[in-house]
Formats: sequence, structure tokens, C-alpha cells
Amino acid sequence: MLNIDTRASPDVVYLQLAQMAASDAIEPWMGGSTALQLFSTGTQTRTYDDLILGARKITFGAHEVDLSTQLTRGIRLRTPLVSSPMDTVTEAGMAVAMAEVGGIGIIHYNCSVEHQVEQVCIAKRHVPGQVLIPPTLPPTATVKDLLALKASTGTSSVCITESGKVGARLLGLVCVGDYGLVRDLSTPLSAIMTTDVQTAAEGTLDATKAAEALAASRKGHLPIVNAAGELTSLFTRADLMRAAQLPPRGAPSLSSDGRLLVGASVGTRDSDKERLRQLVEAGIDVVVIDSSQGWSLFQLDMLRHIKREHPGLQIIAGNVINAFQVVELIEAGADALRVGMGSGSICTTQEVCAVGRGQAEAVFECARVAAKFGVPVLADGGVQNGGHITKALALGASTVMCGSLFAGTEEAPGQYVIVDGVRVKKYRGMGSLDAMTQGSEQRYLSDTQSLKIAQGVSGTVRDKGSVRRNVPFLMQAVRQGFQDFGARSVADAHAALAAGELRLRDRTGAALVEGGIHDMHSYTKQAW
Repeated sequence: MLNIDTRASPDVVYLQLAQMAASDAIEPWMGGSTALQLFSTGTQTRTYDDLILGARKITFGAHEVDLSTQLTRGIRLRTPLVSSPMDTVTEAGMAVAMAEVGGIGIIHYNCSVEHQVEQVCIAKRHVPGQVLIPPTLPPTATVKDLLALKASTGTSSVCITESGKVGARLLGLVCVGDYGLVRDLSTPLSAIMTTDVQTAAEGTLDATKAAEALAASRKGHLPIVNAAGELTSLFTRADLMRAAQLPPRGAPSLSSDGRLLVGASVGTRDSDKERLRQLVEAGIDVVVIDSSQGWSLFQLDMLRHIKREHPGLQIIAGNVINAFQVVELIEAGADALRVGMGSGSICTTQEVCAVGRGQAEAVFECARVAAKFGVPVLADGGVQNGGHITKALALGASTVMCGSLFAGTEEAPGQYVIVDGVRVKKYRGMGSLDAMTQGSEQRYLSDTQSLKIAQGVSGTVRDKGSVRRNVPFLMQAVRQGFQDFGARSVADAHAALAAGELRLRDRTGAALVEGGIHDMHSYTKQAW
């Protein structure tokens, strides 16, 4: 109880409070509990919405908050976000976008080895500003073929190459003006393509110089070719103009050779050892051993194999939810740990298997133990907004892995469709029966079982726009959260957590309602 003379004048009471605050005597009363106190009491497990952070005096601007952090022992990111290795979240397009905004994408393995390696290669050779995969057709293709490509991908112009693929000799370009008035849809593209195409040599232009070249030529497309005249990439006026309207991205995530940072996931079976070998040859910077429950002999064996055969490769192991799992995986060689079990929006593991843990508590315990070994953790699952990211980082996570937050974006795999008048993309859990039919059952150690039990669902999510637009706004929200609870950086937040200076309180159901939107007849919720 505070020792305050309530009969005194308001000025005297204020002075007494100020003196107590300066001596930290007031902190236990009005600041809540430390994380250790909170999670050490009771038998309930807590997630992000069960907690609220205490406010501290603001002494710096939100723009001063530094969110750079360690992904693994050996990889540092400017943005503490990682896209999940799910087949409806991360392929080359997402990996490129995440690296461009300072994070990293982990390309899923629910596909053939060849497809995964191809996605890694596309991402690793990408130059910011270029079209990810230039649309191409062979000269024998017809206007009908081009219109079909336009309907499925939205592209209105194509590069014509000898084989109809990137990497073949460039023959010409077909734009709307070339085919817009053509009535005979069987007309071959070779008859209408423009052959006098301005090109640039591979490795000579970045986005700024490409924009200058396009402005000078008044053209809409600038194909990039190698010494043999083969198409390798493409800049377009439309893409560069669109990029100029996006929020500033900051420095991209680059490896030591100047290429974008790219990660990939593998399973724990013997066949994954050959998959990994090819991924390493393709240039991955980090591998995620993808298991829903990472404390297994299979993962421990895979960890030791990777450390032995690929000693320079950074490894993210998991998933884990308690200290015992953390210690054994770190001792086996993990460079980072992925924390979470059953907390994703499309995951039903806790419901079906009755195993898991509240994500806030899991992150705190695992991060607290991993920190003693100097190993970062990724908070994986249960993230719906900037507040959840802020809480995950405040509770000890160094980065946050997101699936549903990035599903439905332009960069996520798949095409948009209209359902009940809403533009959506497919999103599914890797434990869904839909995903398991393509091989993801290995992640749940059920690939040798004749009976498949779903630990996830399939569905759709609304169009969320571009990751390149969303992430800068999301990170600004996190910076403002850090400003409010008094941390200038991720390292500062972790230090405050360890010292007991970070204060938290449980939220009742009524407090949770009060903290959200309420008492409105109607409203429009627009995050940015």
C-alpha cells in the first residue's frame, strides 16, 4: 500500500507520488508484475491477448527505436519479421519481398525438390525493382495464348523468346498496342511482335538507373539480357512507378555476396538430406527444420547431420514450447529456435491432439532459457496485429514468424478469386488434409501412417495488398509500442525483461472488450 497523506493538498500528494516514482517505490503497486512473477503463478497458460504491457515515461521518439535483431546466431535482420514456410505463404515472390523490407522469407518444402530449388534460385538472383519472373511465350504462340496468359496472371505484355522461357534468346516484345486490334486470335505472335527492342546488359542496371533509361527512351519495358542475348530479367515502367508510391523500405537483407537473404525449410527424413544438399548449392542462407513438434530423435539426427555436412549453414530448429526441448536442441547445434505449437489461425493441433501451450508463455520460457546460451528464438504463430508482434518481442523473441498475417497478400502464392463478392486467396494449414496430400504429413511425423489426422484447416483470406506496403506500417506500430513501454531497441526490451523492469498485467474478459472497439453503431477499421 502507498504511504500517502490523502488529507494533504493535491500539490503535496503529487510531490509525494513523484518522489516515490523516482525511488521506484511506486513501481510494484502501479506497474504490475514482472514476466517471471506472472508466468510463475497459477496453472493457466496465457497468450498475447491475455496480457497488457505497462507504460513507462517517454524519453525518445518512435523514430529512434531500433528494431534490428538476430535471426540466428550468425544472421542479423533490420526488420524482425519472417514469413512462414507454408505453401500458401512463401515461395520466391514472398521471399524477395520480405528481404526487400529487411526481413526474410523461408521457402516451403511441400513440393518437389526441383520446384523448391527453382524458387530459391529465382529469389537469390533477383535484383530489387525487376519483375520477379518475366512473362514469356514462344514465337509460335498465338494471340489466343497471350489472352489466356493475361486472364490468368493479369500481364498485358510478354517477352518472346526462342523456347518461350526465361534464359532463352530474346526475339521480341508483344504489348497491348501490337495485339489490341487483332481480330484473328490464331495469329502467331511472331507476326506482330516488335523486334527492335531496347535492352540492357545483365548486371549493369539497378532500379534507379533502369527508371532513368525507361524515362529517356519513353518505353514501357526494358529487358535484361546476358552476353548471348538470352533474357534474364525485366524492368517495367509500371512496376517502377508503383514501387515509387510505396513507403520507404530501408536497406534490404543481403548476404555477404550482396544477394538477397533467402531461407528454406526441410523435413527430418533421409530424403531431406539430399534436398538440403541441393538447396545449399542453390545458395540458401539459413535452413528451418520444419516439424510441428521438434523434440524428436528425427530432428536431433538431422541437426547433427547438417552441422557435420554443412558446417557453415545456419539452422533454425523447432518447434518448441518448453525449456527441456530448448536445451536439447541447442546442445545438438541449433542456431535459433522456433517457438509455438498449435497457436496458428489455421492450426488445430491443440484441439485435435490436446498438446500445446499458450503462445505468450511459451515464448517467454523458451526465450529465457535460450538466452543463457546466446541463441535467439522466433515466435511462431498466434500473431494477428502489431500489438502481438510488440508483445512477442517484449517477452524475449528476437523475431516473429508470420503466416496468416502475410497470407492473401500480392506476394503470397496463388491467384486471387472472387468469393461472395470478396477478393480472396487460398490459405491452408500445413496440417490440413489438403496440404498433407502433397506431402506435408512428414512435418507431423505421419507420412508412414495409413490413417491421416488433420491438424489444420483450409480456407480463404481477404486480399491484403502488398507486403512491401504493409510491413513498413506494421513496424511503425511496433516502434510506437516500444516507445510506450520504454524500450529503444529489441536488445533494450530483452534487458528490461531480464531485469524485471518490464511490467505486465493479466487482462480480464471485460478489460479485453474495453481495450478493443466498442459502443459504436458502425465503424470502419483501417489500420493504415
